[in-house]
Amino acid sequence: MNNYPHPVIAREGWPFLGIAAVLAAAVTFFSAAWSIPFWIITLFVLQFFRDPARVIPQNPNAVLSPADGRIVVVEKTRDPYAGRDALKISVFMNVFNVHSNRAPVDGKIQNVQYFPGKFINADLDKASVENERNALIITSVNGQTVTCVQVAGLIARRILCYVKTNDMLTKGQRYGFIRFGSRVDVYLPLTAIPKVAVGDKVSATETVLAEL
Repeated sequence: MNNYPHPVIAREGWPFLGIAAVLAAAVTFFSAAWSIPFWIITLFVLQFFRDPARVIPQNPNAVLSPADGRIVVVEKTRDPYAGRDALKISVFMNVFNVHSNRAPVDGKIQNVQYFPGKFINADLDKASVENERNALIITSVNGQTVTCVQVAGLIARRILCYVKTNDMLTKGQRYGFIRFGSRVDVYLPLTAIPKVAVGDKVSATETVLAEL
């Protein structure tokens, strides 16, 4: 299930970090001054792929944020993946946020839907339906449907998802990763009570988005 202990640096980043560090070291060998920009790039890669452990709230009805970032949408709309009216909460991740994606609820994955698409700015609402995206439809342990959608962004070119239909998820479980700026949409039952507002900064796993 790829629910390995959090290694501080996400494993997806090791190839990028290795290349950046080797290149910076090679340039340093010839010129310390010219190597400075390469070491700055290495530090950026290091911070981008950080993957810290998180404390999981114990509220059984809580829907946890699947990503770090900023809330850009809290509204009632249509969930096109589960075919229902829903409460939608969207988290926008910039390049300085942690990009590891975590499960918002305990439950079973009923379906995984992947859609190729564009790479427009993920901060725009139309990114939810036009960009490349990967949706998980989850039945929570209390029987309610939660849809969690990874959305690629302007720079992002790779959505990574490590779970499949019929897999069981636990809150805070690391299930995927999106590279370089993106968004995650969460669709909840209309009866869910939102606990965040547009503009709020949230942390994956530790922030409660809503209560079922």
